[in-house]
Amino acid sequence: MRILHTSDWHIGRTFHAHSTVESLRVVLAALVDEVRQRAIDVVVVSGDIFDSATPAADFYTVLTSTLRQLREAGATVIMTSGNHDSATRLGFQSEFAQLAGIHVITRHDQLDIPVTLSDEHGPVHFYGIPYLEPSLVRHHYPDAKLGTHEQVLGFAMDRVRADLAVRGGRSVVLSHCFAVGVEASDVERDITSGGIDYVPAGVFGGPDYVALGHIHSRNAISERVRYSGAPLHYSFGEADRPRGAWLVQLDAAGLDQVTWVDLPIPRRLAVLTGTIEELLTDAGLDAHADAWVSAVLTDQVRPLDGMRRLQQRFPLCVNLQHRPLVTSDAGDDSYAERVRGKSDNEIVADFLTFVRNGSGPSDYERERIRDVIAVQAASDVLDEAVA
Repeated sequence: MRILHTSDWHIGRTFHAHSTVESLRVVLAALVDEVRQRAIDVVVVSGDIFDSATPAADFYTVLTSTLRQLREAGATVIMTSGNHDSATRLGFQSEFAQLAGIHVITRHDQLDIPVTLSDEHGPVHFYGIPYLEPSLVRHHYPDAKLGTHEQVLGFAMDRVRADLAVRGGRSVVLSHCFAVGVEASDVERDITSGGIDYVPAGVFGGPDYVALGHIHSRNAISERVRYSGAPLHYSFGEADRPRGAWLVQLDAAGLDQVTWVDLPIPRRLAVLTGTIEELLTDAGLDAHADAWVSAVLTDQVRPLDGMRRLQQRFPLCVNLQHRPLVTSDAGDDSYAERVRGKSDNEIVADFLTFVRNGSGPSDYERERIRDVIAVQAASDVLDEAVA
């Protein structure tokens, strides 16, 4: 049996206020092509189908179209809900969808009821564990201790193993969680609160393959426990990480081999570092003219109107950070000590030097400061005379 493991589609997510829907359509279309060309039997999607619990109508259209094309390409689809999904909305009419070969598992009472498919070697049982928030499921099982995600996933896997012991055969588990031993990027939300969400990989003992979701980069915790990552880059922290899916092949004995399938990256991400003049004039950066750009400026003083100037060369520059290579030492003196015995002109000049990383006022600024202080002083004198 040939299984394509993907997750974290996040339909509807924005990237620095820009829609990602059209890019996602491109990647999902390529996913369908891979299913068709490689004769994939099953596509598993391990949670976070949508980016929001209340997705817009257009985002449902993206999902419906993709699922229809996957079925037309010959694959059965098995999906679970993630922490971004509304289990109720995603699971709406799932009983009817399964009649068409689309299995959507969103309820806690479904996790030990597998979707069973067969190949020439016999049955393969697919167990979907939706994202289970401890505070929302513990009241269903008052006799179990379900205070953490580790406890909840351990409870779920015990039920899976118990069912599998009766059924026999090969098995695949889908789960949306943060398993210990992987590196998260800056877009996995609500990951930890005092370590509550960490789940040891040992919890998943038993199945032939465990298809994980939640972490947006591919990771292999072990040969049989893996994250596929998201199909798009949703953070500049992921810029150098591949996008794709795992092709999992089962033989008569269980897991045969796992290989990586690359998917297209509709628009590359680039993190460019240097002074603003370097970024605006370096001919070697021409290749990034149509990329999403995050600029890290190393100028001693933050350049005026930096984003607008950068966007003239990189129209899709959407993020700007100022990290000066030279950092001024302001010393340990208190404010009162720094201004003691100084004139108003000196105080303003020192303030500009402090907030501009050691770069004081220009000659033009010094003249304007003197003018403003002189006008204020004249106004004060006039007010005293009137009083």
